[in-house]
Amino acid sequence: MTRPLLRMLVAPLVSAALVAAATGASAATAPAPAPPDHGPGAVRHTSAEEPSAVLDYWTAERMAAARPIGRLLGGAAGLLPDLPGTGRPGEVRHQADGGDARPWTGGGAVTRATGRVFLSMDGRDFTCTASVVRARNASTVVTAGHCLKDGSGAWASNWVFVPGYDDGAEPRGRYTAREMLVTPEWARHTDDSRDFGAAVLREGEDGPVQHSTGAQRIDFSGDHTGRVHAFGYPARAPYDGRELRYCAGPTRPDHGGTSARGMDCDMTEGSSGGPWLAGFDADSGRGTVVSVISFKYASESGVQYGPVLGSSEHRVFDEAQRI
Repeated sequence: MTRPLLRMLVAPLVSAALVAAATGASAATAPAPAPPDHGPGAVRHTSAEEPSAVLDYWTAERMAAARPIGRLLGGAAGLLPDLPGTGRPGEVRHQADGGDARPWTGGGAVTRATGRVFLSMDGRDFTCTASVVRARNASTVVTAGHCLKDGSGAWASNWVFVPGYDDGAEPRGRYTAREMLVTPEWARHTDDSRDFGAAVLREGEDGPVQHSTGAQRIDFSGDHTGRVHAFGYPARAPYDGRELRYCAGPTRPDHGGTSARGMDCDMTEGSSGGPWLAGFDADSGRGTVVSVISFKYASESGVQYGPVLGSSEHRVFDEAQRI
């Protein structure tokens, strides 16, 4: 985590007693050892799970019960269900309170290539968002690093991508992850400026995911200072994660200590990992991914932030598309 952000990141449905215990333990909690690097600039994890077991795990009941992902740091680290009202001024929250993000009804490429993610971490089930991007292997999706790995802690398991998810319908099937990659800065230091990752998916019945969904372009120039459209599946109240929603507007720098950029948007947890699309064309649903939804400040719930995609993220993506 960057020095200016040595503040607790709060997350979902945890009791006040647990919060107090976790924060009080911070001084006595030793940092986790740095994970090994498995390539030029990426920290990588290979799933050993049987694909059929992952697909069978996600029953309709488990999907409905999965909570939007969140993270509690600053002591005993772990992924916890979200509790409204636990934020304090200055804290950073991976997605916060929300209100009126609109459903996307325009169809097109964004509907096909964006999907809901279901995963397990530390024995609990969560949801996020991811999107298919153009890649050599036609099997790569990008998302937030915290949707793949709990910072310096555990990797996700039972990771499945459901493109085009809509109110329980799965028109393009499910794809399980065979490889997960995040930036070293996220894996070692939980650096919110580098909260980015990629998953390489196993082929489905119709082959690689990109053959079924199409894909968005992705850009690592770090230039997303103009207007963007953000898409995701917010699942914390007042939303329920059952439909794709979006916000649109200009971005601005984060003055809270990260190199991320922010935009006005009140989507809640569950939208994490969703794409920020520059140059978005509403008729075709196409744009260029220039960031992914990452975090919010608890004191500024109407603004979401995403990492600037630069060389570190490019190395993660390049390694992913070569797998």
